[in-house]
Amino acid sequence: MASKFVMIVVFIFDLIAFGLAVAAEQRRSTGISTADAEDDYNYCVYDSDIATGYGVGALLFLMASQALIMVASKCFCCGNPLKPGSSRACALLLFLVFWVTFIIAEICLLAGSVRNAYHTKYRTRFFENPPSCETVRKGVFAAGAAFVFLTGLISEFYYVSFSSSSNASGKFGSYGGGEAGVGMAAYK
Repeated sequence: MASKFVMIVVFIFDLIAFGLAVAAEQRRSTGISTADAEDDYNYCVYDSDIATGYGVGALLFLMASQALIMVASKCFCCGNPLKPGSSRACALLLFLVFWVTFIIAEICLLAGSVRNAYHTKYRTRFFENPPSCETVRKGVFAAGAAFVFLTGLISEFYYVSFSSSSNASGKFGSYGGGEAGVGMAAYK
C-alpha cells in the first residue's frame, strides 16, 4: 500500500512548484528603452527580477518531489522485485513518462529563469537604433507550470501503481519459493 505521508508531501511540493511557476509567468521582467539625461544614449531599464527567484524555487521544489518519489520507490530498479502483472507494466510506463515530463519541466523552468535574469547591458547613441530590451518569451514559465502539473499527476499515479505492484514479503505468489517462473518437477 502506498504511504499516505509520502503522497501528501509530494502533492504539497508539486502544488508549491506549480504555484511558483505560475507566479513566475505572471511576474516576468519587462524592459523598456530609455534615453539618458543628456539624450546622448539609449539604454534598457528593467522592472522587478522576482520571476527568476520564483522559477528557481519551482525548479527546486519539483526536484525535491522527484527525489522523494525516487527514494520512496527505490528508483524502480533497486529493492525487492515487483509482482508480475498489469500494475508492474503500468508502473514501468508511468516511470518513463514521469521522467520525460520531469526533464521537460526542469528545462522550461531553468531556461525561463536564466533568460529572465539576463539583462541587456549595452547602450547605443541617440542616432543609432534603440537597444533591444530582450526578455523571456511569454509562455516559457507557463509551459514549465503545465509540465509541473503533469509531472505531479503522473508521479502520484506512478507511486500508487508501484506500491500496488510491490510485495512486502518479496515473494511473487503462493506457488512457491519466491521464484517468478513456473516450478518444475525433478527429473527421475
